[in-house]
Amino acid sequence: MAASFDEILSDLRNRIYKPVYFLAGEEPYFIDIISDYIEEKVLSEADKAFNQIIIYGDDTNIAAIIDTARRFPMMASHQVVIVKEAQSLKKIEDLAIYLEKPLQSTILVFCYKYKSLDKRTKLHKMLESTAVYFESPRLRDYQIPAPIIQRIIRLH
Repeated sequence: MAASFDEILSDLRNRIYKPVYFLAGEEPYFIDIISDYIEEKVLSEADKAFNQIIIYGDDTNIAAIIDTARRFPMMASHQVVIVKEAQSLKKIEDLAIYLEKPLQSTILVFCYKYKSLDKRTKLHKMLESTAVYFESPRLRDYQIPAPIIQRIIRLH
């Protein structure tokens, strides 16, 4: 399902987690805020040691990510797998295999920056129907002050 930035953050604050978050778009600011929130707030510090995995797209492939996402959490309710630089992954369309039956105890986050998926692909259609799909368009110059002000307000 396509979701807005505020909807995603609201659900995360209310501890409503979805199995897959695909954060794409040309503006990395919003992608970073969502992925940082998940990285910092979803698991307690004690649970992060065994149940939080950060992977970089240059260092892995989709098969390894799916294997990691299919593991069960150790002594926690969730496992968090964050894929940074997902735009570097080869054969990203193979993710559709995992989307057919995602593990509910895993929160899989893709940070697909500076690009968008082709909306005509099977993967894009599956992401919109079975995952949280967020696309962040590039901000225009006149739009930049508003997110900065909102960020400052959230921090205080």
